[in-house]
Amino acid sequence: MFNNYGYFSNVNFRHQPYPGFQGARFGGYPHPNHMPMLPSIRQQPTKGQATWTDGGQVTQCGTPWSTNEYMTAAVGTNTPYQCGQILKIRNLDSPTQREILVKVVDRVPNYPATKLNLHRRAFTALGADPSVGVINIEIVSSPEVEEEEWGKYLLEVTQAAYPGYRVTDYRFIESTNMSATQTKRTYEFNLHNAQGMLKVRGNVIYNPTTKRVISFDIFEV
Repeated sequence: MFNNYGYFSNVNFRHQPYPGFQGARFGGYPHPNHMPMLPSIRQQPTKGQATWTDGGQVTQCGTPWSTNEYMTAAVGTNTPYQCGQILKIRNLDSPTQREILVKVVDRVPNYPATKLNLHRRAFTALGADPSVGVINIEIVSSPEVEEEEWGKYLLEVTQAAYPGYRVTDYRFIESTNMSATQTKRTYEFNLHNAQGMLKVRGNVIYNPTTKRVISFDIFEV
């Protein structure tokens, strides 16, 4: 899953399936040739550009830039993206084309429709150097994310939140059905630097039917 992420080549990733998924690849999706012909509901990616900002105290959406561990963005008022919407962003300039999920927290008048202004932490989580200023990206609105992908996105969030640390170990902890429309998955990360080790847990809450994220957070344990 993480083979394309050279930055984390020394990380020992351990996957531990939770009850109900042993021996299956998360539901056993049928082969495409045997699937019924249904209209495609997946959003097509849009190519654009991203800049970065340190954010501000007030946003047009009434949501702080610190939401979702600063994995946030501003969009133009002439775009189809709405306040609170989750977008999947891929860095097309990165050799590994790293991806993150960001939440729309601000809207800017007269801003290009295919341009995003990411928080600095989101920008660096994409593997971009702030000194570059602008990167080419691919945007997917309301992405459907497979369950085995959640650990990857939380790892990027954790690394961005602790830039002075190195993630050395990662494991799945548990899955909790909070309601018919909300499932929470919890992961644990070990981080090291010259001063010692930190243990961080991350939660992602998503809709198990649509596979769309609702919120995510990390905290030290």
